Amino acid sequence: MVPNTQAVAEKQILITREFDATRDLVFRAWTDPGQLAKWYAPHGCQIRFHKLDIRPGGRFHSCIATPDGHECWCIGEYLEVEAPARIVLTMISADATGKPVEPADLGMDPAWPKETTVTVTFAEHAGKTTLTLEQTVSESLAKKTGAHPSWLQMLDRLAEQLVSA
Repeated sequence: MVPNTQAVAEKQILITREFDATRDLVFRAWTDPGQLAKWYAPHGCQIRFHKLDIRPGGRFHSCIATPDGHECWCIGEYLEVEAPARIVLTMISADATGKPVEPADLGMDPAWPKETTVTVTFAEHAGKTTLTLEQTVSESLAKKTGAHPSWLQMLDRLAEQLVSA
């Protein structure tokens, strides 16, 4: 039985992207702190990591700063890091001290969940990598809030980073 893609989209973000690079290179861009800092934010934004421990059980505390000075803090845990095939992590809205905060208290859509899980898989075919990203939030809500377009912009930046690497 083939899943109903519309029903899947209502339950989660699902993005597939092909990169002209080996999966080792694409995976490394997701796990090397220096590379991650260059692309892991939407266009015009910058990311900084207060903490970044990319391993199973490792935690992160990050901030994406927009050009107008708005800061979006996030914490989470790496649940799985299986080189070079898969990364699974949680994402929780937080404040600058790393304390979890209700998304609505940060001015986010009240329907945005307090915690989501992001799963990224990497499959290589003929020297190219197909990346699949899933996040446990409805795609329609993610499009409405800007989270979905932010992922697309970040993946564009990743593609640019891989070309210049």
